[in-house]
Amino acid sequence: MSLFSYNTLKKFMFAFDPETAHTIAGFGLRILPHFPVIQRALANHYFVSDPVLKQELFGRTFRNPVGLGAGFDKNGQYITAMPALGFGFTEIGTVTPEPQDGNPKPRLFRLIEDQSIQNAMGFNNKGKEYMLEQLNKLYFFDYPIGINIGKNKTTAEEHALKDYEVLFEAFKEYGDYIVINISSPNTPGLRDLQNEQFINDIFAMAKSITDQPVLLKIAPDMTPEDAITLCTTAVNAGAAGIIATNTTIDYSLTPHAKDFGGISGALLTEKSYELFKAIGKELHDKTLLISVGGIDSAEEAYRRIKAGASLVQVYSMLVYKGPALIKEINEGLIKLLKNDGYNHISEAIGADWK
Repeated sequence: MSLFSYNTLKKFMFAFDPETAHTIAGFGLRILPHFPVIQRALANHYFVSDPVLKQELFGRTFRNPVGLGAGFDKNGQYITAMPALGFGFTEIGTVTPEPQDGNPKPRLFRLIEDQSIQNAMGFNNKGKEYMLEQLNKLYFFDYPIGINIGKNKTTAEEHALKDYEVLFEAFKEYGDYIVINISSPNTPGLRDLQNEQFINDIFAMAKSITDQPVLLKIAPDMTPEDAITLCTTAVNAGAAGIIATNTTIDYSLTPHAKDFGGISGALLTEKSYELFKAIGKELHDKTLLISVGGIDSAEEAYRRIKAGASLVQVYSMLVYKGPALIKEINEGLIKLLKNDGYNHISEAIGADWK
């Protein structure tokens, strides 16, 4: 049973260009809290809460391990609607110190044949002050929130650390964890910051400002050896966790790709998993790992968990499959865990390496 036919809604939404469709969906999510009866009905239908899935992480309760990936709610406008779609947590942003328009349009494309999305958005967002306004409206909203932060496009690489310092200061008392984004392909020079010196510098700076757990999000377009070195450096420098992976610039994955921007969705599944697996083998017992990239089923989520993920995130596949996907993943995880004789998700985390 479904509260509505997502396929019907998808046909309507896909009649619009992707960015317009995103704006329409966003409007619906912004007004949803004004209709508590509908919001409650959606949450009752889609939100899965079971002791088998419940975890205490970052000092907060995650009632299920499936979260919304960064990039959907860039300005923190849809936070209170996310439980109604079934998500156990959300990650907002990427937010930059100053507002910015992002890259020229068109910059968002559906790769329908590949169940994927390609974006060259460029951190379009309303800036930290607007994000703070949204967070200050939450009051007693009890739900895990991550804040994904990035530098402004106009900030030179040598001054990037200052942008992150401004953001750590701004959000040090908000949310439940902060994510350093230096892995988006859509801000020139950003991925160049994925080096050991910058990692050591930024985590040293972060520790001097905030007690919040600070995580690093990495790109999929590096060798497993380089990824392990970078992530190990981050953990030794004080990272509370690693998120793998961001979008890929491997345009050889499909003949339908543009030659710019990052690809997410089904095309990213294996590439993201293979890199995550390498990181998981090395670090699953040393830090908290979050896996994201082409997760489209309970089986895929479970594969990431057994490789070392405590949490998983979904974004692009939500566009193609709707909120029923989140429910299916959580309900499927319960069955998969029980089939393997596990009483709790924690027993399965990193099981491939035990």
